[in-house]
Amino acid sequence: MLRLPIRERANWQAQATEFGFQFHSMNGARYWDERAYYQFSLKQIEEGIEAPTESVHQMCLAVVDAVVADDQLMRRFCIPEGHWDLVRNSWINGDPSLYSRLDFAYAGNDVAKLYENNADTPTSIYETGFWQWLWLQDNVDAGVLPRASDQFNSVQEKLINRFKDLHYLTPDRLLHFACCKDSEEDRGTVQYLEDCAGAAGITSEFVHIEDIGRDEHKDFSDLDDQVITWMFKLYPWEFMFREEFGAHLGQNNIRWLEPPWKSILSNKALLPLLWKMFPEHPNLLPAFFEDELHLATGCEALIKKPIFSREGANISIVRNMNEVVASDGPYGEEGYVYQAAHMLPTFAGNHTLIGSWLIDDTAAGISIREDAGPITQDTSRYLPHIIV
Repeated sequence: MLRLPIRERANWQAQATEFGFQFHSMNGARYWDERAYYQFSLKQIEEGIEAPTESVHQMCLAVVDAVVADDQLMRRFCIPEGHWDLVRNSWINGDPSLYSRLDFAYAGNDVAKLYENNADTPTSIYETGFWQWLWLQDNVDAGVLPRASDQFNSVQEKLINRFKDLHYLTPDRLLHFACCKDSEEDRGTVQYLEDCAGAAGITSEFVHIEDIGRDEHKDFSDLDDQVITWMFKLYPWEFMFREEFGAHLGQNNIRWLEPPWKSILSNKALLPLLWKMFPEHPNLLPAFFEDELHLATGCEALIKKPIFSREGANISIVRNMNEVVASDGPYGEEGYVYQAAHMLPTFAGNHTLIGSWLIDDTAAGISIREDAGPITQDTSRYLPHIIV
């Protein structure tokens, strides 16, 4: 695994505008960064990332099975009691999922270690499935990269095929896509998924989360008074559970993407339960609930993570119970879990995180984020990769 410099494509910003990649820069700084790329061998991808991704994913599903069967664990995961049946029934009924992303620390010559599971609202799918593949094609066609260069990336193909499967399971429902207003990244992500659904033959509509209402029959509806019966929402379940309309969840015949059982996987309480159920697994890091810190005697340092947290917010590095590095954010009200510190590898002074994507249950590609600091956040740079 190498980080190699490369010349930027001369026209990439104009191309980004043409293809709707409006969020290639954030707050005046680069988000997409093609001044370098990461190079892997096929063995590193297949054995170091792909196989662990699918293995860890199956362990995560085993955790879901355990949590839905245990009221005490549902409380541990801070799922409101009024929504237990919604979450349980979605798992028992086999409600299908679309995608997820596992974040790993991996340097190419070691064992990938799971940081967290982004199973409910993962972003950077557009950059992974389409934009970095376009970067590869352009550089191969220009002779900048060897013609034999490849990429671990079947995301778009698998997304379209998955939407076809979901359409077969839900043939008579209009698919609504939703995200919050005032986020170019979220809107771009959802637009990409709309395009993939369209390629699968699915008719869809878009509605902002803030514009969803209820009609006279108490069904959720869009601004055109169309009843919502099937929805992809780039909006976390833990938010939905606690909002005014949350009390009405489960009262309507809606198929959700992602389904309610994903609220268990996107929850940091997953990490200590994985360690309990699969102790010493090579792809896992020791992790503990707050009331189990006496078990963390062998950990020189810990990473303190809110049970609900996104995009690297409110993450702390703790040594001798003192925070030495911390990120800002609005999370932490529900409590924290602690994971043994295993710092990201550094390449040319950058801390590098690998996001490994699953479409349904199958590994489909990777995204690479890097930051000058040890905590990956929403503005951390995205770099492409190749396989040689």
